[in-house]
Amino acid sequence: MDTRSICLGVLSMGDATGYEIKKLFEDGPFSHFYDAGYGSIYPALNKLLDAGQVTCRHQEQEGRPAKKVYSITAAGERDLLDALHDDPATDRIRSDALVMMFFGHKLSDDQRARVFHKYLGHYAKILQGLHELDTSCDGFGRQFVHGFGLAVYEAAVGYLEEHADEFLEGSTDADRLPSLAARGSS
Repeated sequence: MDTRSICLGVLSMGDATGYEIKKLFEDGPFSHFYDAGYGSIYPALNKLLDAGQVTCRHQEQEGRPAKKVYSITAAGERDLLDALHDDPATDRIRSDALVMMFFGHKLSDDQRARVFHKYLGHYAKILQGLHELDTSCDGFGRQFVHGFGLAVYEAAVGYLEEHADEFLEGSTDADRLPSLAARGSS
Protein backbone atom coordinates (compact mmCIF):
# COMPACT_ATOMS: atom_id res chain seq x y z
CA MET A 1 0.00 0.00 0.00
CA ASP A 2 1.34 3.43 -0.80
CA THR A 3 1.72 6.40 1.52
CA ARG A 4 -1.21 8.22 -0.09
CA SER A 5 -3.59 5.39 0.77
CA ILE A 6 -2.32 5.20 4.34
CA CYS A 7 -2.71 8.98 4.71
CA LEU A 8 -6.31 8.56 3.56
CA GLY A 9 -6.73 5.82 6.17
CA VAL A 10 -5.37 8.07 8.90
CA LEU A 11 -7.65 10.92 7.83
CA SER A 12 -10.63 8.54 7.80
CA MET A 13 -10.11 8.33 11.58
CA GLY A 14 -10.23 12.13 11.93
CA ASP A 15 -8.72 15.39 10.73
CA ALA A 16 -4.96 15.72 11.17
CA THR A 17 -1.94 17.82 10.32
CA GLY A 18 1.02 16.43 8.42
CA TYR A 19 2.97 16.48 11.69
CA GLU A 20 0.28 14.44 13.46
CA ILE A 21 0.28 11.91 10.62
CA LYS A 22 4.07 11.66 10.80
CA LYS A 23 3.89 10.99 14.57
CA LEU A 24 1.63 7.98 13.88
CA PHE A 25 4.39 6.54 11.69
CA GLU A 26 7.11 7.50 14.17
CA ASP A 27 5.63 6.61 17.58
CA GLY A 28 2.11 5.44 16.87
CA PRO A 29 0.33 2.36 15.63
CA PHE A 30 2.03 2.34 12.22
CA SER A 31 5.58 2.60 13.58
CA HIS A 32 6.01 -1.18 13.77
CA PHE A 33 5.01 -2.04 10.23
CA TYR A 34 5.21 0.98 7.93
CA ASP A 35 7.89 3.61 7.44
CA ALA A 36 7.01 7.08 6.18
CA GLY A 37 8.50 10.49 6.88
CA TYR A 38 7.97 14.08 5.82
CA GLY A 39 9.63 13.31 2.48
CA SER A 40 6.78 10.98 1.54
CA ILE A 41 3.87 12.25 3.67
CA TYR A 42 3.75 15.87 2.44
CA PRO A 43 4.08 14.97 -1.26
CA ALA A 44 1.30 12.39 -0.74
CA LEU A 45 -0.93 14.97 0.96
CA ASN A 46 -0.30 17.47 -1.86
CA LYS A 47 -1.25 14.88 -4.49
CA LEU A 48 -4.36 13.96 -2.51
CA LEU A 49 -5.25 17.66 -2.27
CA ASP A 50 -4.75 18.16 -6.02
CA ALA A 51 -6.91 15.09 -6.74
CA GLY A 52 -9.72 16.32 -4.46
CA GLN A 53 -9.34 13.38 -2.09
CA VAL A 54 -8.58 15.64 0.87
CA THR A 55 -9.24 19.24 1.79
CA CYS A 56 -6.98 21.53 3.76
CA ARG A 57 -7.84 24.37 6.10
CA HIS A 58 -5.45 26.72 7.86
CA GLN A 59 -5.77 26.82 11.62
CA GLU A 60 -4.31 29.91 13.26
CA GLN A 61 -1.89 29.47 16.15
CA GLU A 62 -0.78 32.18 18.53
CA GLY A 63 2.81 33.24 17.88
CA ARG A 64 3.37 30.56 15.24
CA PRO A 65 2.49 30.06 11.60
CA ALA A 66 -0.95 28.66 10.85
CA LYS A 67 -1.02 24.89 10.63
CA LYS A 68 -2.59 22.97 7.79
CA VAL A 69 -5.31 20.56 8.91
CA TYR A 70 -6.29 17.91 6.38
CA SER A 71 -9.70 16.22 6.06
CA ILE A 72 -10.74 13.32 3.86
CA THR A 73 -13.44 13.92 1.23
CA ALA A 74 -16.07 11.49 -0.07
CA ALA A 75 -13.80 10.86 -3.09
CA GLY A 76 -10.93 10.11 -0.72
CA GLU A 77 -13.11 7.65 1.22
CA ARG A 78 -13.97 5.85 -2.05
CA ASP A 79 -10.31 5.70 -3.08
CA LEU A 80 -9.35 4.39 0.36
CA LEU A 81 -11.92 1.60 0.05
CA ASP A 82 -10.63 0.77 -3.43
CA ALA A 83 -7.05 0.56 -2.09
CA LEU A 84 -8.17 -1.65 0.80
CA HIS A 85 -9.77 -4.05 -1.69
CA ASP A 86 -6.51 -4.54 -3.62
CA ASP A 87 -4.38 -7.58 -2.86
CA PRO A 88 -1.60 -6.63 -0.45
CA ALA A 89 2.00 -6.64 -1.62
CA THR A 90 4.28 -9.25 -0.08
CA ASP A 91 5.93 -8.03 3.12
CA ARG A 92 9.63 -7.25 2.81
CA ILE A 93 12.00 -7.00 5.72
CA ARG A 94 15.14 -4.87 5.53
CA SER A 95 17.40 -5.24 8.54
CA ASP A 96 20.98 -4.07 8.82
CA ALA A 97 21.27 -6.03 12.08
CA LEU A 98 20.21 -9.30 10.43
CA VAL A 99 22.72 -8.74 7.62
CA MET A 100 25.42 -8.17 10.23
CA MET A 101 24.35 -11.32 12.07
CA PHE A 102 24.37 -13.26 8.79
CA PHE A 103 28.04 -12.33 8.49
CA GLY A 104 28.60 -12.73 12.23
CA HIS A 105 31.58 -14.99 11.60
CA LYS A 106 33.41 -11.95 10.23
CA LEU A 107 32.81 -9.88 13.38
CA SER A 108 34.95 -9.84 16.49
CA ASP A 109 33.38 -11.32 19.62
CA ASP A 110 32.77 -7.80 20.97
CA GLN A 111 31.18 -6.57 17.72
CA ARG A 112 29.00 -9.68 17.51
CA ALA A 113 27.84 -9.20 21.10
CA ARG A 114 27.16 -5.49 20.54
CA VAL A 115 25.05 -6.11 17.43
CA PHE A 116 23.18 -8.99 19.07
CA HIS A 117 22.38 -7.21 22.34
CA LYS A 118 21.36 -4.00 20.59
CA TYR A 119 18.98 -5.97 18.35
CA LEU A 120 17.57 -7.95 21.28
CA GLY A 121 17.15 -4.74 23.29
CA HIS A 122 15.36 -3.05 20.41
CA TYR A 123 12.88 -5.91 20.04
CA ALA A 124 12.39 -6.21 23.81
CA LYS A 125 11.63 -2.47 24.02
CA ILE A 126 9.05 -2.72 21.24
CA LEU A 127 7.50 -5.76 22.93
CA GLN A 128 7.31 -3.91 26.25
CA GLY A 129 5.62 -0.97 24.53
CA LEU A 130 3.08 -3.28 22.89
CA HIS A 131 2.31 -4.88 26.28
CA GLU A 132 1.71 -1.41 27.76
CA LEU A 133 -0.80 -0.36 25.09
CA ASP A 134 -4.44 -0.32 26.09
CA THR A 135 -6.33 -1.57 23.05
CA SER A 136 -9.60 -2.29 24.84
CA CYS A 137 -11.38 0.58 23.06
CA ASP A 138 -9.87 -0.09 19.65
CA GLY A 139 -11.72 -1.69 16.78
CA PHE A 140 -11.23 -5.37 15.99
CA GLY A 141 -8.76 -4.62 13.17
CA ARG A 142 -6.47 -2.64 15.45
CA GLN A 143 -6.77 -5.27 18.18
CA PHE A 144 -5.91 -7.98 15.65
CA VAL A 145 -2.82 -6.12 14.41
CA HIS A 146 -1.78 -5.47 18.02
CA GLY A 147 -2.11 -9.17 18.82
CA PHE A 148 -0.16 -10.07 15.70
CA GLY A 149 2.58 -7.64 16.70
CA LEU A 150 2.74 -9.18 20.17
CA ALA A 151 3.05 -12.67 18.69
CA VAL A 152 5.79 -11.63 16.24
CA TYR A 153 7.89 -9.71 18.77
CA GLU A 154 7.42 -12.36 21.49
CA ALA A 155 8.62 -15.00 19.03
CA ALA A 156 11.60 -12.86 17.97
CA VAL A 157 12.66 -12.06 21.54
CA GLY A 158 12.16 -15.69 22.55
CA TYR A 159 14.28 -16.95 19.66
CA LEU A 160 17.05 -14.44 20.32
CA GLU A 161 17.14 -15.29 24.03
CA GLU A 162 17.02 -19.04 23.42
CA HIS A 163 19.78 -18.97 20.81
CA ALA A 164 22.00 -16.22 22.25
CA ASP A 165 24.85 -18.54 23.23
CA GLU A 166 24.74 -20.28 19.87
CA PHE A 167 25.23 -16.98 18.03
CA LEU A 168 27.59 -15.30 20.47
CA GLU A 169 29.90 -18.30 20.67
CA GLY A 170 29.41 -19.14 16.98
CA SER A 171 31.82 -21.38 15.17
CA THR A 172 33.18 -20.56 11.73
CA ASP A 173 33.25 -24.16 10.46
CA ALA A 174 30.15 -23.94 8.29
CA ASP A 175 30.32 -20.24 7.46
CA ARG A 176 31.92 -20.64 4.05
CA LEU A 177 29.75 -21.35 1.05
CA PRO A 178 30.92 -23.57 -1.74
CA SER A 179 32.25 -21.47 -4.60
CA LEU A 180 29.35 -19.56 -6.13
CA ALA A 181 30.96 -19.97 -9.55
CA ALA A 182 31.13 -23.75 -9.08
CA ARG A 183 27.49 -23.86 -7.98
CA GLY A 184 26.39 -21.90 -11.03
CA SER A 185 28.08 -24.24 -13.50
CA SER A 186 26.26 -27.38 -12.44
